[in-house]
Amino acid sequence: MKTLDHQLPLALLVLVAMFPDAGRGGEPVRDEQASRGDGAGTTLNRLIDSEWEWRLREQPTFASYLGDRRYNDRWPDVSLIAITRRHQHRVEILETLKGIDGKALTADDRLNLDLITREYSVAVESHAHRWFLVPLTARGGIQDASSRADVLRFETTRDFEQWIRRLQTFGRYMDQTIALMQAGLDQRRVHDREVMVRVPAQISRQIVDDPTRSFFYKPFRRFPEGISSADQQRLAGEARQAISSVVVPAYRRMLVFFNEKYLPGCFSRAGVWQMPAGKEFYAFRCRRFTTTDLTPGQIHQIGKREVKRIRDQMQRVIQETSFKGKFREFLDHLRSDPKFYYKNSRDLLAAYREVTKRIDPQLVKLFRRLPRMPYGVEPIPMHLAPDTTTAYYRPPSADGKRAGTYFVNLYRPEVRPKYEIEALSLHEAVPGHHLQISLAMELENVPPFRRFGGYTAFIEGWGLYAESLGAELGLYRDPYSKFGQLTYEMWRAVRLVVDTGMHYDGWTRQRAIDFFADNTAKTMLDIENEIDRYIAWPGQAVAYKIGELKIQELRRRAEKALGKQFDVREFHEVILSRGAVTLDLLEEQIDVWLKSRK
Repeated sequence: MKTLDHQLPLALLVLVAMFPDAGRGGEPVRDEQASRGDGAGTTLNRLIDSEWEWRLREQPTFASYLGDRRYNDRWPDVSLIAITRRHQHRVEILETLKGIDGKALTADDRLNLDLITREYSVAVESHAHRWFLVPLTARGGIQDASSRADVLRFETTRDFEQWIRRLQTFGRYMDQTIALMQAGLDQRRVHDREVMVRVPAQISRQIVDDPTRSFFYKPFRRFPEGISSADQQRLAGEARQAISSVVVPAYRRMLVFFNEKYLPGCFSRAGVWQMPAGKEFYAFRCRRFTTTDLTPGQIHQIGKREVKRIRDQMQRVIQETSFKGKFREFLDHLRSDPKFYYKNSRDLLAAYREVTKRIDPQLVKLFRRLPRMPYGVEPIPMHLAPDTTTAYYRPPSADGKRAGTYFVNLYRPEVRPKYEIEALSLHEAVPGHHLQISLAMELENVPPFRRFGGYTAFIEGWGLYAESLGAELGLYRDPYSKFGQLTYEMWRAVRLVVDTGMHYDGWTRQRAIDFFADNTAKTMLDIENEIDRYIAWPGQAVAYKIGELKIQELRRRAEKALGKQFDVREFHEVILSRGAVTLDLLEEQIDVWLKSRK
């Protein structure tokens, strides 16, 4: 799943509430015992509430993403002074959290304490590695700041005025970002030049002579009813002025800096091992994203074992077809035979939508509860599509005014195979991200940081596990679709090998691409975009397979323990009952459930 704002913590971007008031930072609903208490529980809950408000103030684009309109007129302060101030704040809050007596809390509050303490501990540890000095990648950053408008509601004059205010103050945001990048150059905390060479074209797309052609001007191309003609003219004029005098000059400054200083200073090859204490940083990222103590070396070996296991399954599926060649030849056949591809983007989009409509009515077979919030299937914006992955999911807004969206890549449909559509839809839409994220946000008596947050290993592990449910939902009926599902599982196993290989063991980008191509039927365009993504987000991609393996392990444990009494709908209810948690806490809740059943 792709996140849409590089400034926001990954754990907070992947979830969103379904309650209209959730994003406004109002008092969360508390259970009766906690609300009438005056001890550790009250202290904890007040701290959680105040920290949520602090987070919304400090991360205004995140607040906007949730549908909280209070901060729609500002960008985040990404100056080194502000970053240091926020770090010190977290250090102080962490000390306060450590002083709360967990034994005096209810079970629910104890869980809240464990999760928020972990979140602040990770943030404090992360600061020492200074990854904030790498504020953009080839997959996103300030060069795509105009996309923030895509998640905003433009209904009133004030909505447009707030966006204009952001346009007018964009120069400061840009200059702060350039300062971070310069500090990153000075400290040798940069990315691979092979990947970052994509960025100048992304910046250039924002430099226009006619402000009405700017992506930032998109909201002013159509006004809602109720805004007078005079106001429309005024607002559009102010927007054009801000774009011409502030936004475009800011991007011109960035382009000069990027081409003349930043890109030449990037590493000549991939991998954060080249940074100061780079291997220690990568090991931390692996622990952070997997919520385990697995080392890069252990993850690498798990990946190799999974690649071998899935490869054996692939060979058995190939035998079900009439193909007589070798494995590599079969992959080439899948990549090159026109019958596996649509000729135009219109038919490709229709196919994605047809598959999701086929899945929807089957969900009751495996789930007791389904989300109330709907989702749609939409194309990835064409100015983003060439440089991004096959698909991603954007959660609904906190105010309930924006549905979830499954974005699919229609760029070059001739390289988007039909056999991957089912697995991809299961992961990104239902029963993957949309179902899990929306259900998590319907939980009651849960504070916002959990309803809007989560852990990559759980969220993406669930998405990958959801792909394995295809057969139970009536999909994967032909060997090619089944091979597509195995290709997607192999894709995540390959990640364990190439991510650790590049960032810890010194693999080159090309070696990673070759390993990927040797083991999956993904097209070369997808493979290169994926490898570049792993370079940009060190450690994030290893969480998928680690999370999925844990969920599969827990399901096997439950099936063995309960025998004929095992109910997959009940198992899924328990898995999803507390939202996205760490893998150790997930295992704990399954063990408690099994003991109660016995």
